[in-house]
Amino acid sequence: MLVDFKELPDTSRVWVYQCSRSFSEEELEGIKKELNAFVEDWTAHGSDLKAGYEIRYNRFIILALDQSLNAASGCSIDASVHFIMNLEKKHDVLLLDKMNVSYKQGEYVAYKTLTDFRKMAKDKAVSLNTIVFNNLVANKGEYLEHWEVPASESWHNRFM
Repeated sequence: MLVDFKELPDTSRVWVYQCSRSFSEEELEGIKKELNAFVEDWTAHGSDLKAGYEIRYNRFIILALDQSLNAASGCSIDASVHFIMNLEKKHDVLLLDKMNVSYKQGEYVAYKTLTDFRKMAKDKAVSLNTIVFNNLVANKGEYLEHWEVPASESWHNRFM
């Protein structure tokens, strides 16, 4: 069951998928339609899942699930990953590669391999004050408070 992301409780489980590039407006229209259809029909062992999503900076898909109604099962999580894999193929992007880093350069969101980010930190091209996206957040509350943070407040700080 699709619900507005803003209406989901802060305890809702989240999955953050960062894209290797920004989506075009045309792509976003199609992706939103596909997400609406997927989330509306998303179930765990035949039971509805109360979920929503948002897309940030035209490149992050944040999927959230209120587990107080029904919890995600292995099969339902597999279904969501399969859905994301289909988006990757359709749009020729990376969404599941966790070995990449997104960070802000002014208002621009940059995307680098972990190796490149590490080198940038060594070369002082990024610092502890660089805003990074901590895609390891586990629930909506963490996402709202600790997703977009200075590198000093994230796992990224080990490279500084």
